[in-house]
Amino acid sequence: MSEVTNPAGPAGPTGTGEVDFILDSRGAGQELGAWVVGVGFGREGRSAAFALGDGTIHLADPAAPKGDWRRIEAHDGAALSLVPDVADGVLSGGDDGRLVRTAPDGTVEQVASFGMMKWVEHLATHPSGLRAVAVGKALHLMDKQGATLKTLTTPSTIGGVALDAKGKRVVASHYNGASIWFVAAKEGAPRVLEWKGSHHAVAFSPDGTHVVTAMQEAALHGWRLTDGQHMRMAGYPAKTKFLSFTPKGRWLATSGSEAVVCWPFFGGGPMGKAPEEIAGGDGVLCTAVACHPSQEVFAAGFSDGLVLMAEIASGRIVPLAAPGRGAVSALAWNHTGSHLAFGSETGFAALIDLTRR
Repeated sequence: MSEVTNPAGPAGPTGTGEVDFILDSRGAGQELGAWVVGVGFGREGRSAAFALGDGTIHLADPAAPKGDWRRIEAHDGAALSLVPDVADGVLSGGDDGRLVRTAPDGTVEQVASFGMMKWVEHLATHPSGLRAVAVGKALHLMDKQGATLKTLTTPSTIGGVALDAKGKRVVASHYNGASIWFVAAKEGAPRVLEWKGSHHAVAFSPDGTHVVTAMQEAALHGWRLTDGQHMRMAGYPAKTKFLSFTPKGRWLATSGSEAVVCWPFFGGGPMGKAPEEIAGGDGVLCTAVACHPSQEVFAAGFSDGLVLMAEIASGRIVPLAAPGRGAVSALAWNHTGSHLAFGSETGFAALIDLTRR
């Protein structure tokens, strides 16, 4: 397990120059020239990838963030999504209707093409070899060779897709709820989770007992799968785009408010329990959040470009990058939690090494 350190010391940095101390001393940033749509790390640990609105993928080496970053022409149009692939490299989808794999060495391979008028907007993968690819109302399940195992259909355009921790179930959100399928099931009928409204980002809890979606109306909705109990989490001033559970599922960290809103999923929660609000108070919206893969720590980005990490139990905050580079639009840890990558709407991207030294 990689252990995240506090490079800033007990008090943490305060001024703008000091806030960038961690970025400058432990990482590197680059102006890439287009909206950073997604970031991700190859599971092999040798590549960090940034997908841009101009269709390019940029690769950086986590072992040498200040080294040369490679620019790759991956899509004829805008990239719309990016996730780690099942073994190494990353998968990206674009508005050119293509699903593309980019290897750690920069080699680009087209995995599938769904047609020029189709958007490959939502992706999920699992180390077992499963790929879930959402295109319009269709959810394509593929193996690691790119063969289609089955195609599932939802009642309306898919707003988000997620796999459970074991890779045995897949969930797709859509208008009026979400649908869950067992991947290996022969029949195509899903378990439908109903709630009126438009549902977008979706997440399984790590133990597989809950599904939560972010709604168009700036609220979350959840279902406890054991008994179908509904959970409504409202009060957000803006739409939530990022949902991230801590590794054991005790907390759900979310964007869309002036603080990082963390809902408790223990002790009977979140029903009847107030969330923790961390790293707020200055009137700036949190636009992205990602929980560390092994600790109850999250990284968060804000609309002014500030990036920080915080420990949920103590509320202790460590700024990582100063404001001023555009709203943070993408944020991800590598699978060991040793490195963090983020990007902004203005095209700034950064990679930071946060291992203990």
